[in-house]
Amino acid sequence: MSASTIRWGILGPGSIAKAFRDGVAGSTNGKLVAIATRDPSKPGLATEFPGARIHNGYDALLADKEVDAIYIATPHPFHAEWAIKAAEAGKHVLVEKPFALTAFEIDAVMNAHRKAGTFAGEAFMYRLHPQTRKIGELIASGVIGDVRMIQSSFGFNMGKFQPQHRLFANDLAGGGILDVGGYPVSMSRYIAGVAAGKPFLDPIKVSGTAKLNAEGSDDWAAATLTFENGIVAQVSCAVFVNLDNVLRIHGSLGRIEVPDFWFAGGNRDQGLGKIEVIKNDGSRETISVNETRHVYSFEAEAAGDAILAGKQELAAPGMTWADSLGNARVLDKWRADAGIEFNIEKSTRRVNTLSGRKLGPSGTSIPKRSIPGLKQQASVAALGFEDFRTFSSGAILLDAFFEAGGNLFDTAYVYGSGYTEKLFGQWHTSRGTREQSVLIGKGAHSPLCYPDVIGKQLTQSLDRLQTDYVDLYFMHRDNLNVPVGEFVDAMDDEVKKGRIRGIFGGSNWTQARMDEAIAYAKKTGKQAPGALSNNFALAEMQDVIWDGCISSSDDDWKKWLNDRQIPNFAWSSQGRGFFTDRAGRDKKDNEELVRVWYSEGNFQRRDRAIELGKKLGKSPIHVALAYVLAQPFPVIPLIGPRTLQELDDSIKAFDIKLSPADVKWLENG
Repeated sequence: MSASTIRWGILGPGSIAKAFRDGVAGSTNGKLVAIATRDPSKPGLATEFPGARIHNGYDALLADKEVDAIYIATPHPFHAEWAIKAAEAGKHVLVEKPFALTAFEIDAVMNAHRKAGTFAGEAFMYRLHPQTRKIGELIASGVIGDVRMIQSSFGFNMGKFQPQHRLFANDLAGGGILDVGGYPVSMSRYIAGVAAGKPFLDPIKVSGTAKLNAEGSDDWAAATLTFENGIVAQVSCAVFVNLDNVLRIHGSLGRIEVPDFWFAGGNRDQGLGKIEVIKNDGSRETISVNETRHVYSFEAEAAGDAILAGKQELAAPGMTWADSLGNARVLDKWRADAGIEFNIEKSTRRVNTLSGRKLGPSGTSIPKRSIPGLKQQASVAALGFEDFRTFSSGAILLDAFFEAGGNLFDTAYVYGSGYTEKLFGQWHTSRGTREQSVLIGKGAHSPLCYPDVIGKQLTQSLDRLQTDYVDLYFMHRDNLNVPVGEFVDAMDDEVKKGRIRGIFGGSNWTQARMDEAIAYAKKTGKQAPGALSNNFALAEMQDVIWDGCISSSDDDWKKWLNDRQIPNFAWSSQGRGFFTDRAGRDKKDNEELVRVWYSEGNFQRRDRAIELGKKLGKSPIHVALAYVLAQPFPVIPLIGPRTLQELDDSIKAFDIKLSPADVKWLENG
């Protein structure tokens, strides 16, 4: 890469690739030097891409040292895979919309490029065309008053249903929502943002629907977006209906109309721009930016400028990373409302990681330890993943946790109304990881906290988990109206049946109840409870988060745990955000943080975690997790990262080795 020119390669030589080819030619900082195809013998490639090296296969393009950046123009399902592989090869990428199939996939792509230090952008070319900025300027000027409603459509008619065509095929993530629905959604979010003085605004509510075809993709679809500033957007898209394709922005003083905004009123070559401002009195003004450059040259140049400046994302009004994620979350909700889940997103088909490879071996970034009562070593932290509602989203995190060295998984009968168990069952079945995994199961949550419920729920759980045993089992709550021996009997019976193959115990149980249960087991010759799952953290809970919760962070509990050496699988072990910048003595906007964690004693511990973190080059939340792991009794934190970046951040705590003196200082100064 020279100081002024980006050497571009194109991955996938389809029609959109030809448009980008011309865009690069029309830019001031780019040059097309190579293309990659899986069929280099295809006629016309040399003519269509003159002067470009033609690589046989996509990997060859990634290996080309004379290529700085890659434009990914494959069908939708391959965007994430090759964007991640490009990051691993040290290549910058501009990915044709949609960035990937879901926001979760996009986040994984961004994480790969964040770590590689490379640029990644989503190619909504209209966002960089001067007309888009002009629309924003008009809205900000108040020419139509306060924006109240937005109507935007992008629809065309393919004429007949073609199940093998990329616009219809399920295996190619066909349909209008992913192919063109992102245009009206992204424009509506841009307009709502400008009206609020921001680069974009995410809706607070999305409601969508669609008409599906025999492939399970959408022929036509519509959605309503509601924003916090009161703006309501009606968006629609189609691959089987000719829509009017006009953007209408309704304000208190008039409206703005823009035809075919994605091409600035033109085509794939040129868009002069046409903006109609229509006042309430009927007067009209037509505005054009009179831009003659190729419509794709602006995104090529903007990406090149960002790369040359050492940036990792486009500048607004281009699609920043946050903008792309927000847009994808709207499309995710729209698809979910319409009932669209592609077969390639299901566990039976998605047998590889997002990068297209088989799951790798368990690594060493997350250490393992022995836990009394378990035959197999388990990772020092357990993964909780109850926030995921699709296999394709959850598998991204599960794969990464496993490859980093994690093998301890936290599930429960009530999590996700059973979906968390189902997700793990699908994952270990598709990856072949059950015997390498240490599985936590939980049941008998209140109000169904009775001995006879344990076996019944465990039967359902094992069915969803696609296994015949759990390695650890916790009663999720306790019922003091039931003699503790009845619970011990019920869990011991599951041990004898082989459905609990390790230890069992109680989650949110008191010291007295645990001691009573252990004494009963010894007296009757039953297996004694061998584990606890209560809150434990550097910050002490001031009030329960949920009814029936018990914290074990005070001195009395520490003595009890130390005396008995019973492992505690600690939930909320990092204070649920208390050790991040979400908390502070002057920050009172989060009711839960204030109610549960705010005390002067906790803030002093937080201050010391910040101080120690600065000395170690870590953040206070890393210190808080390291504190839990450094106890003189076994504590296994349950962590719940929602993204790969959060997982990577948690891993940073595992190389902190706190001394007993450090632990005492963090507690008491």
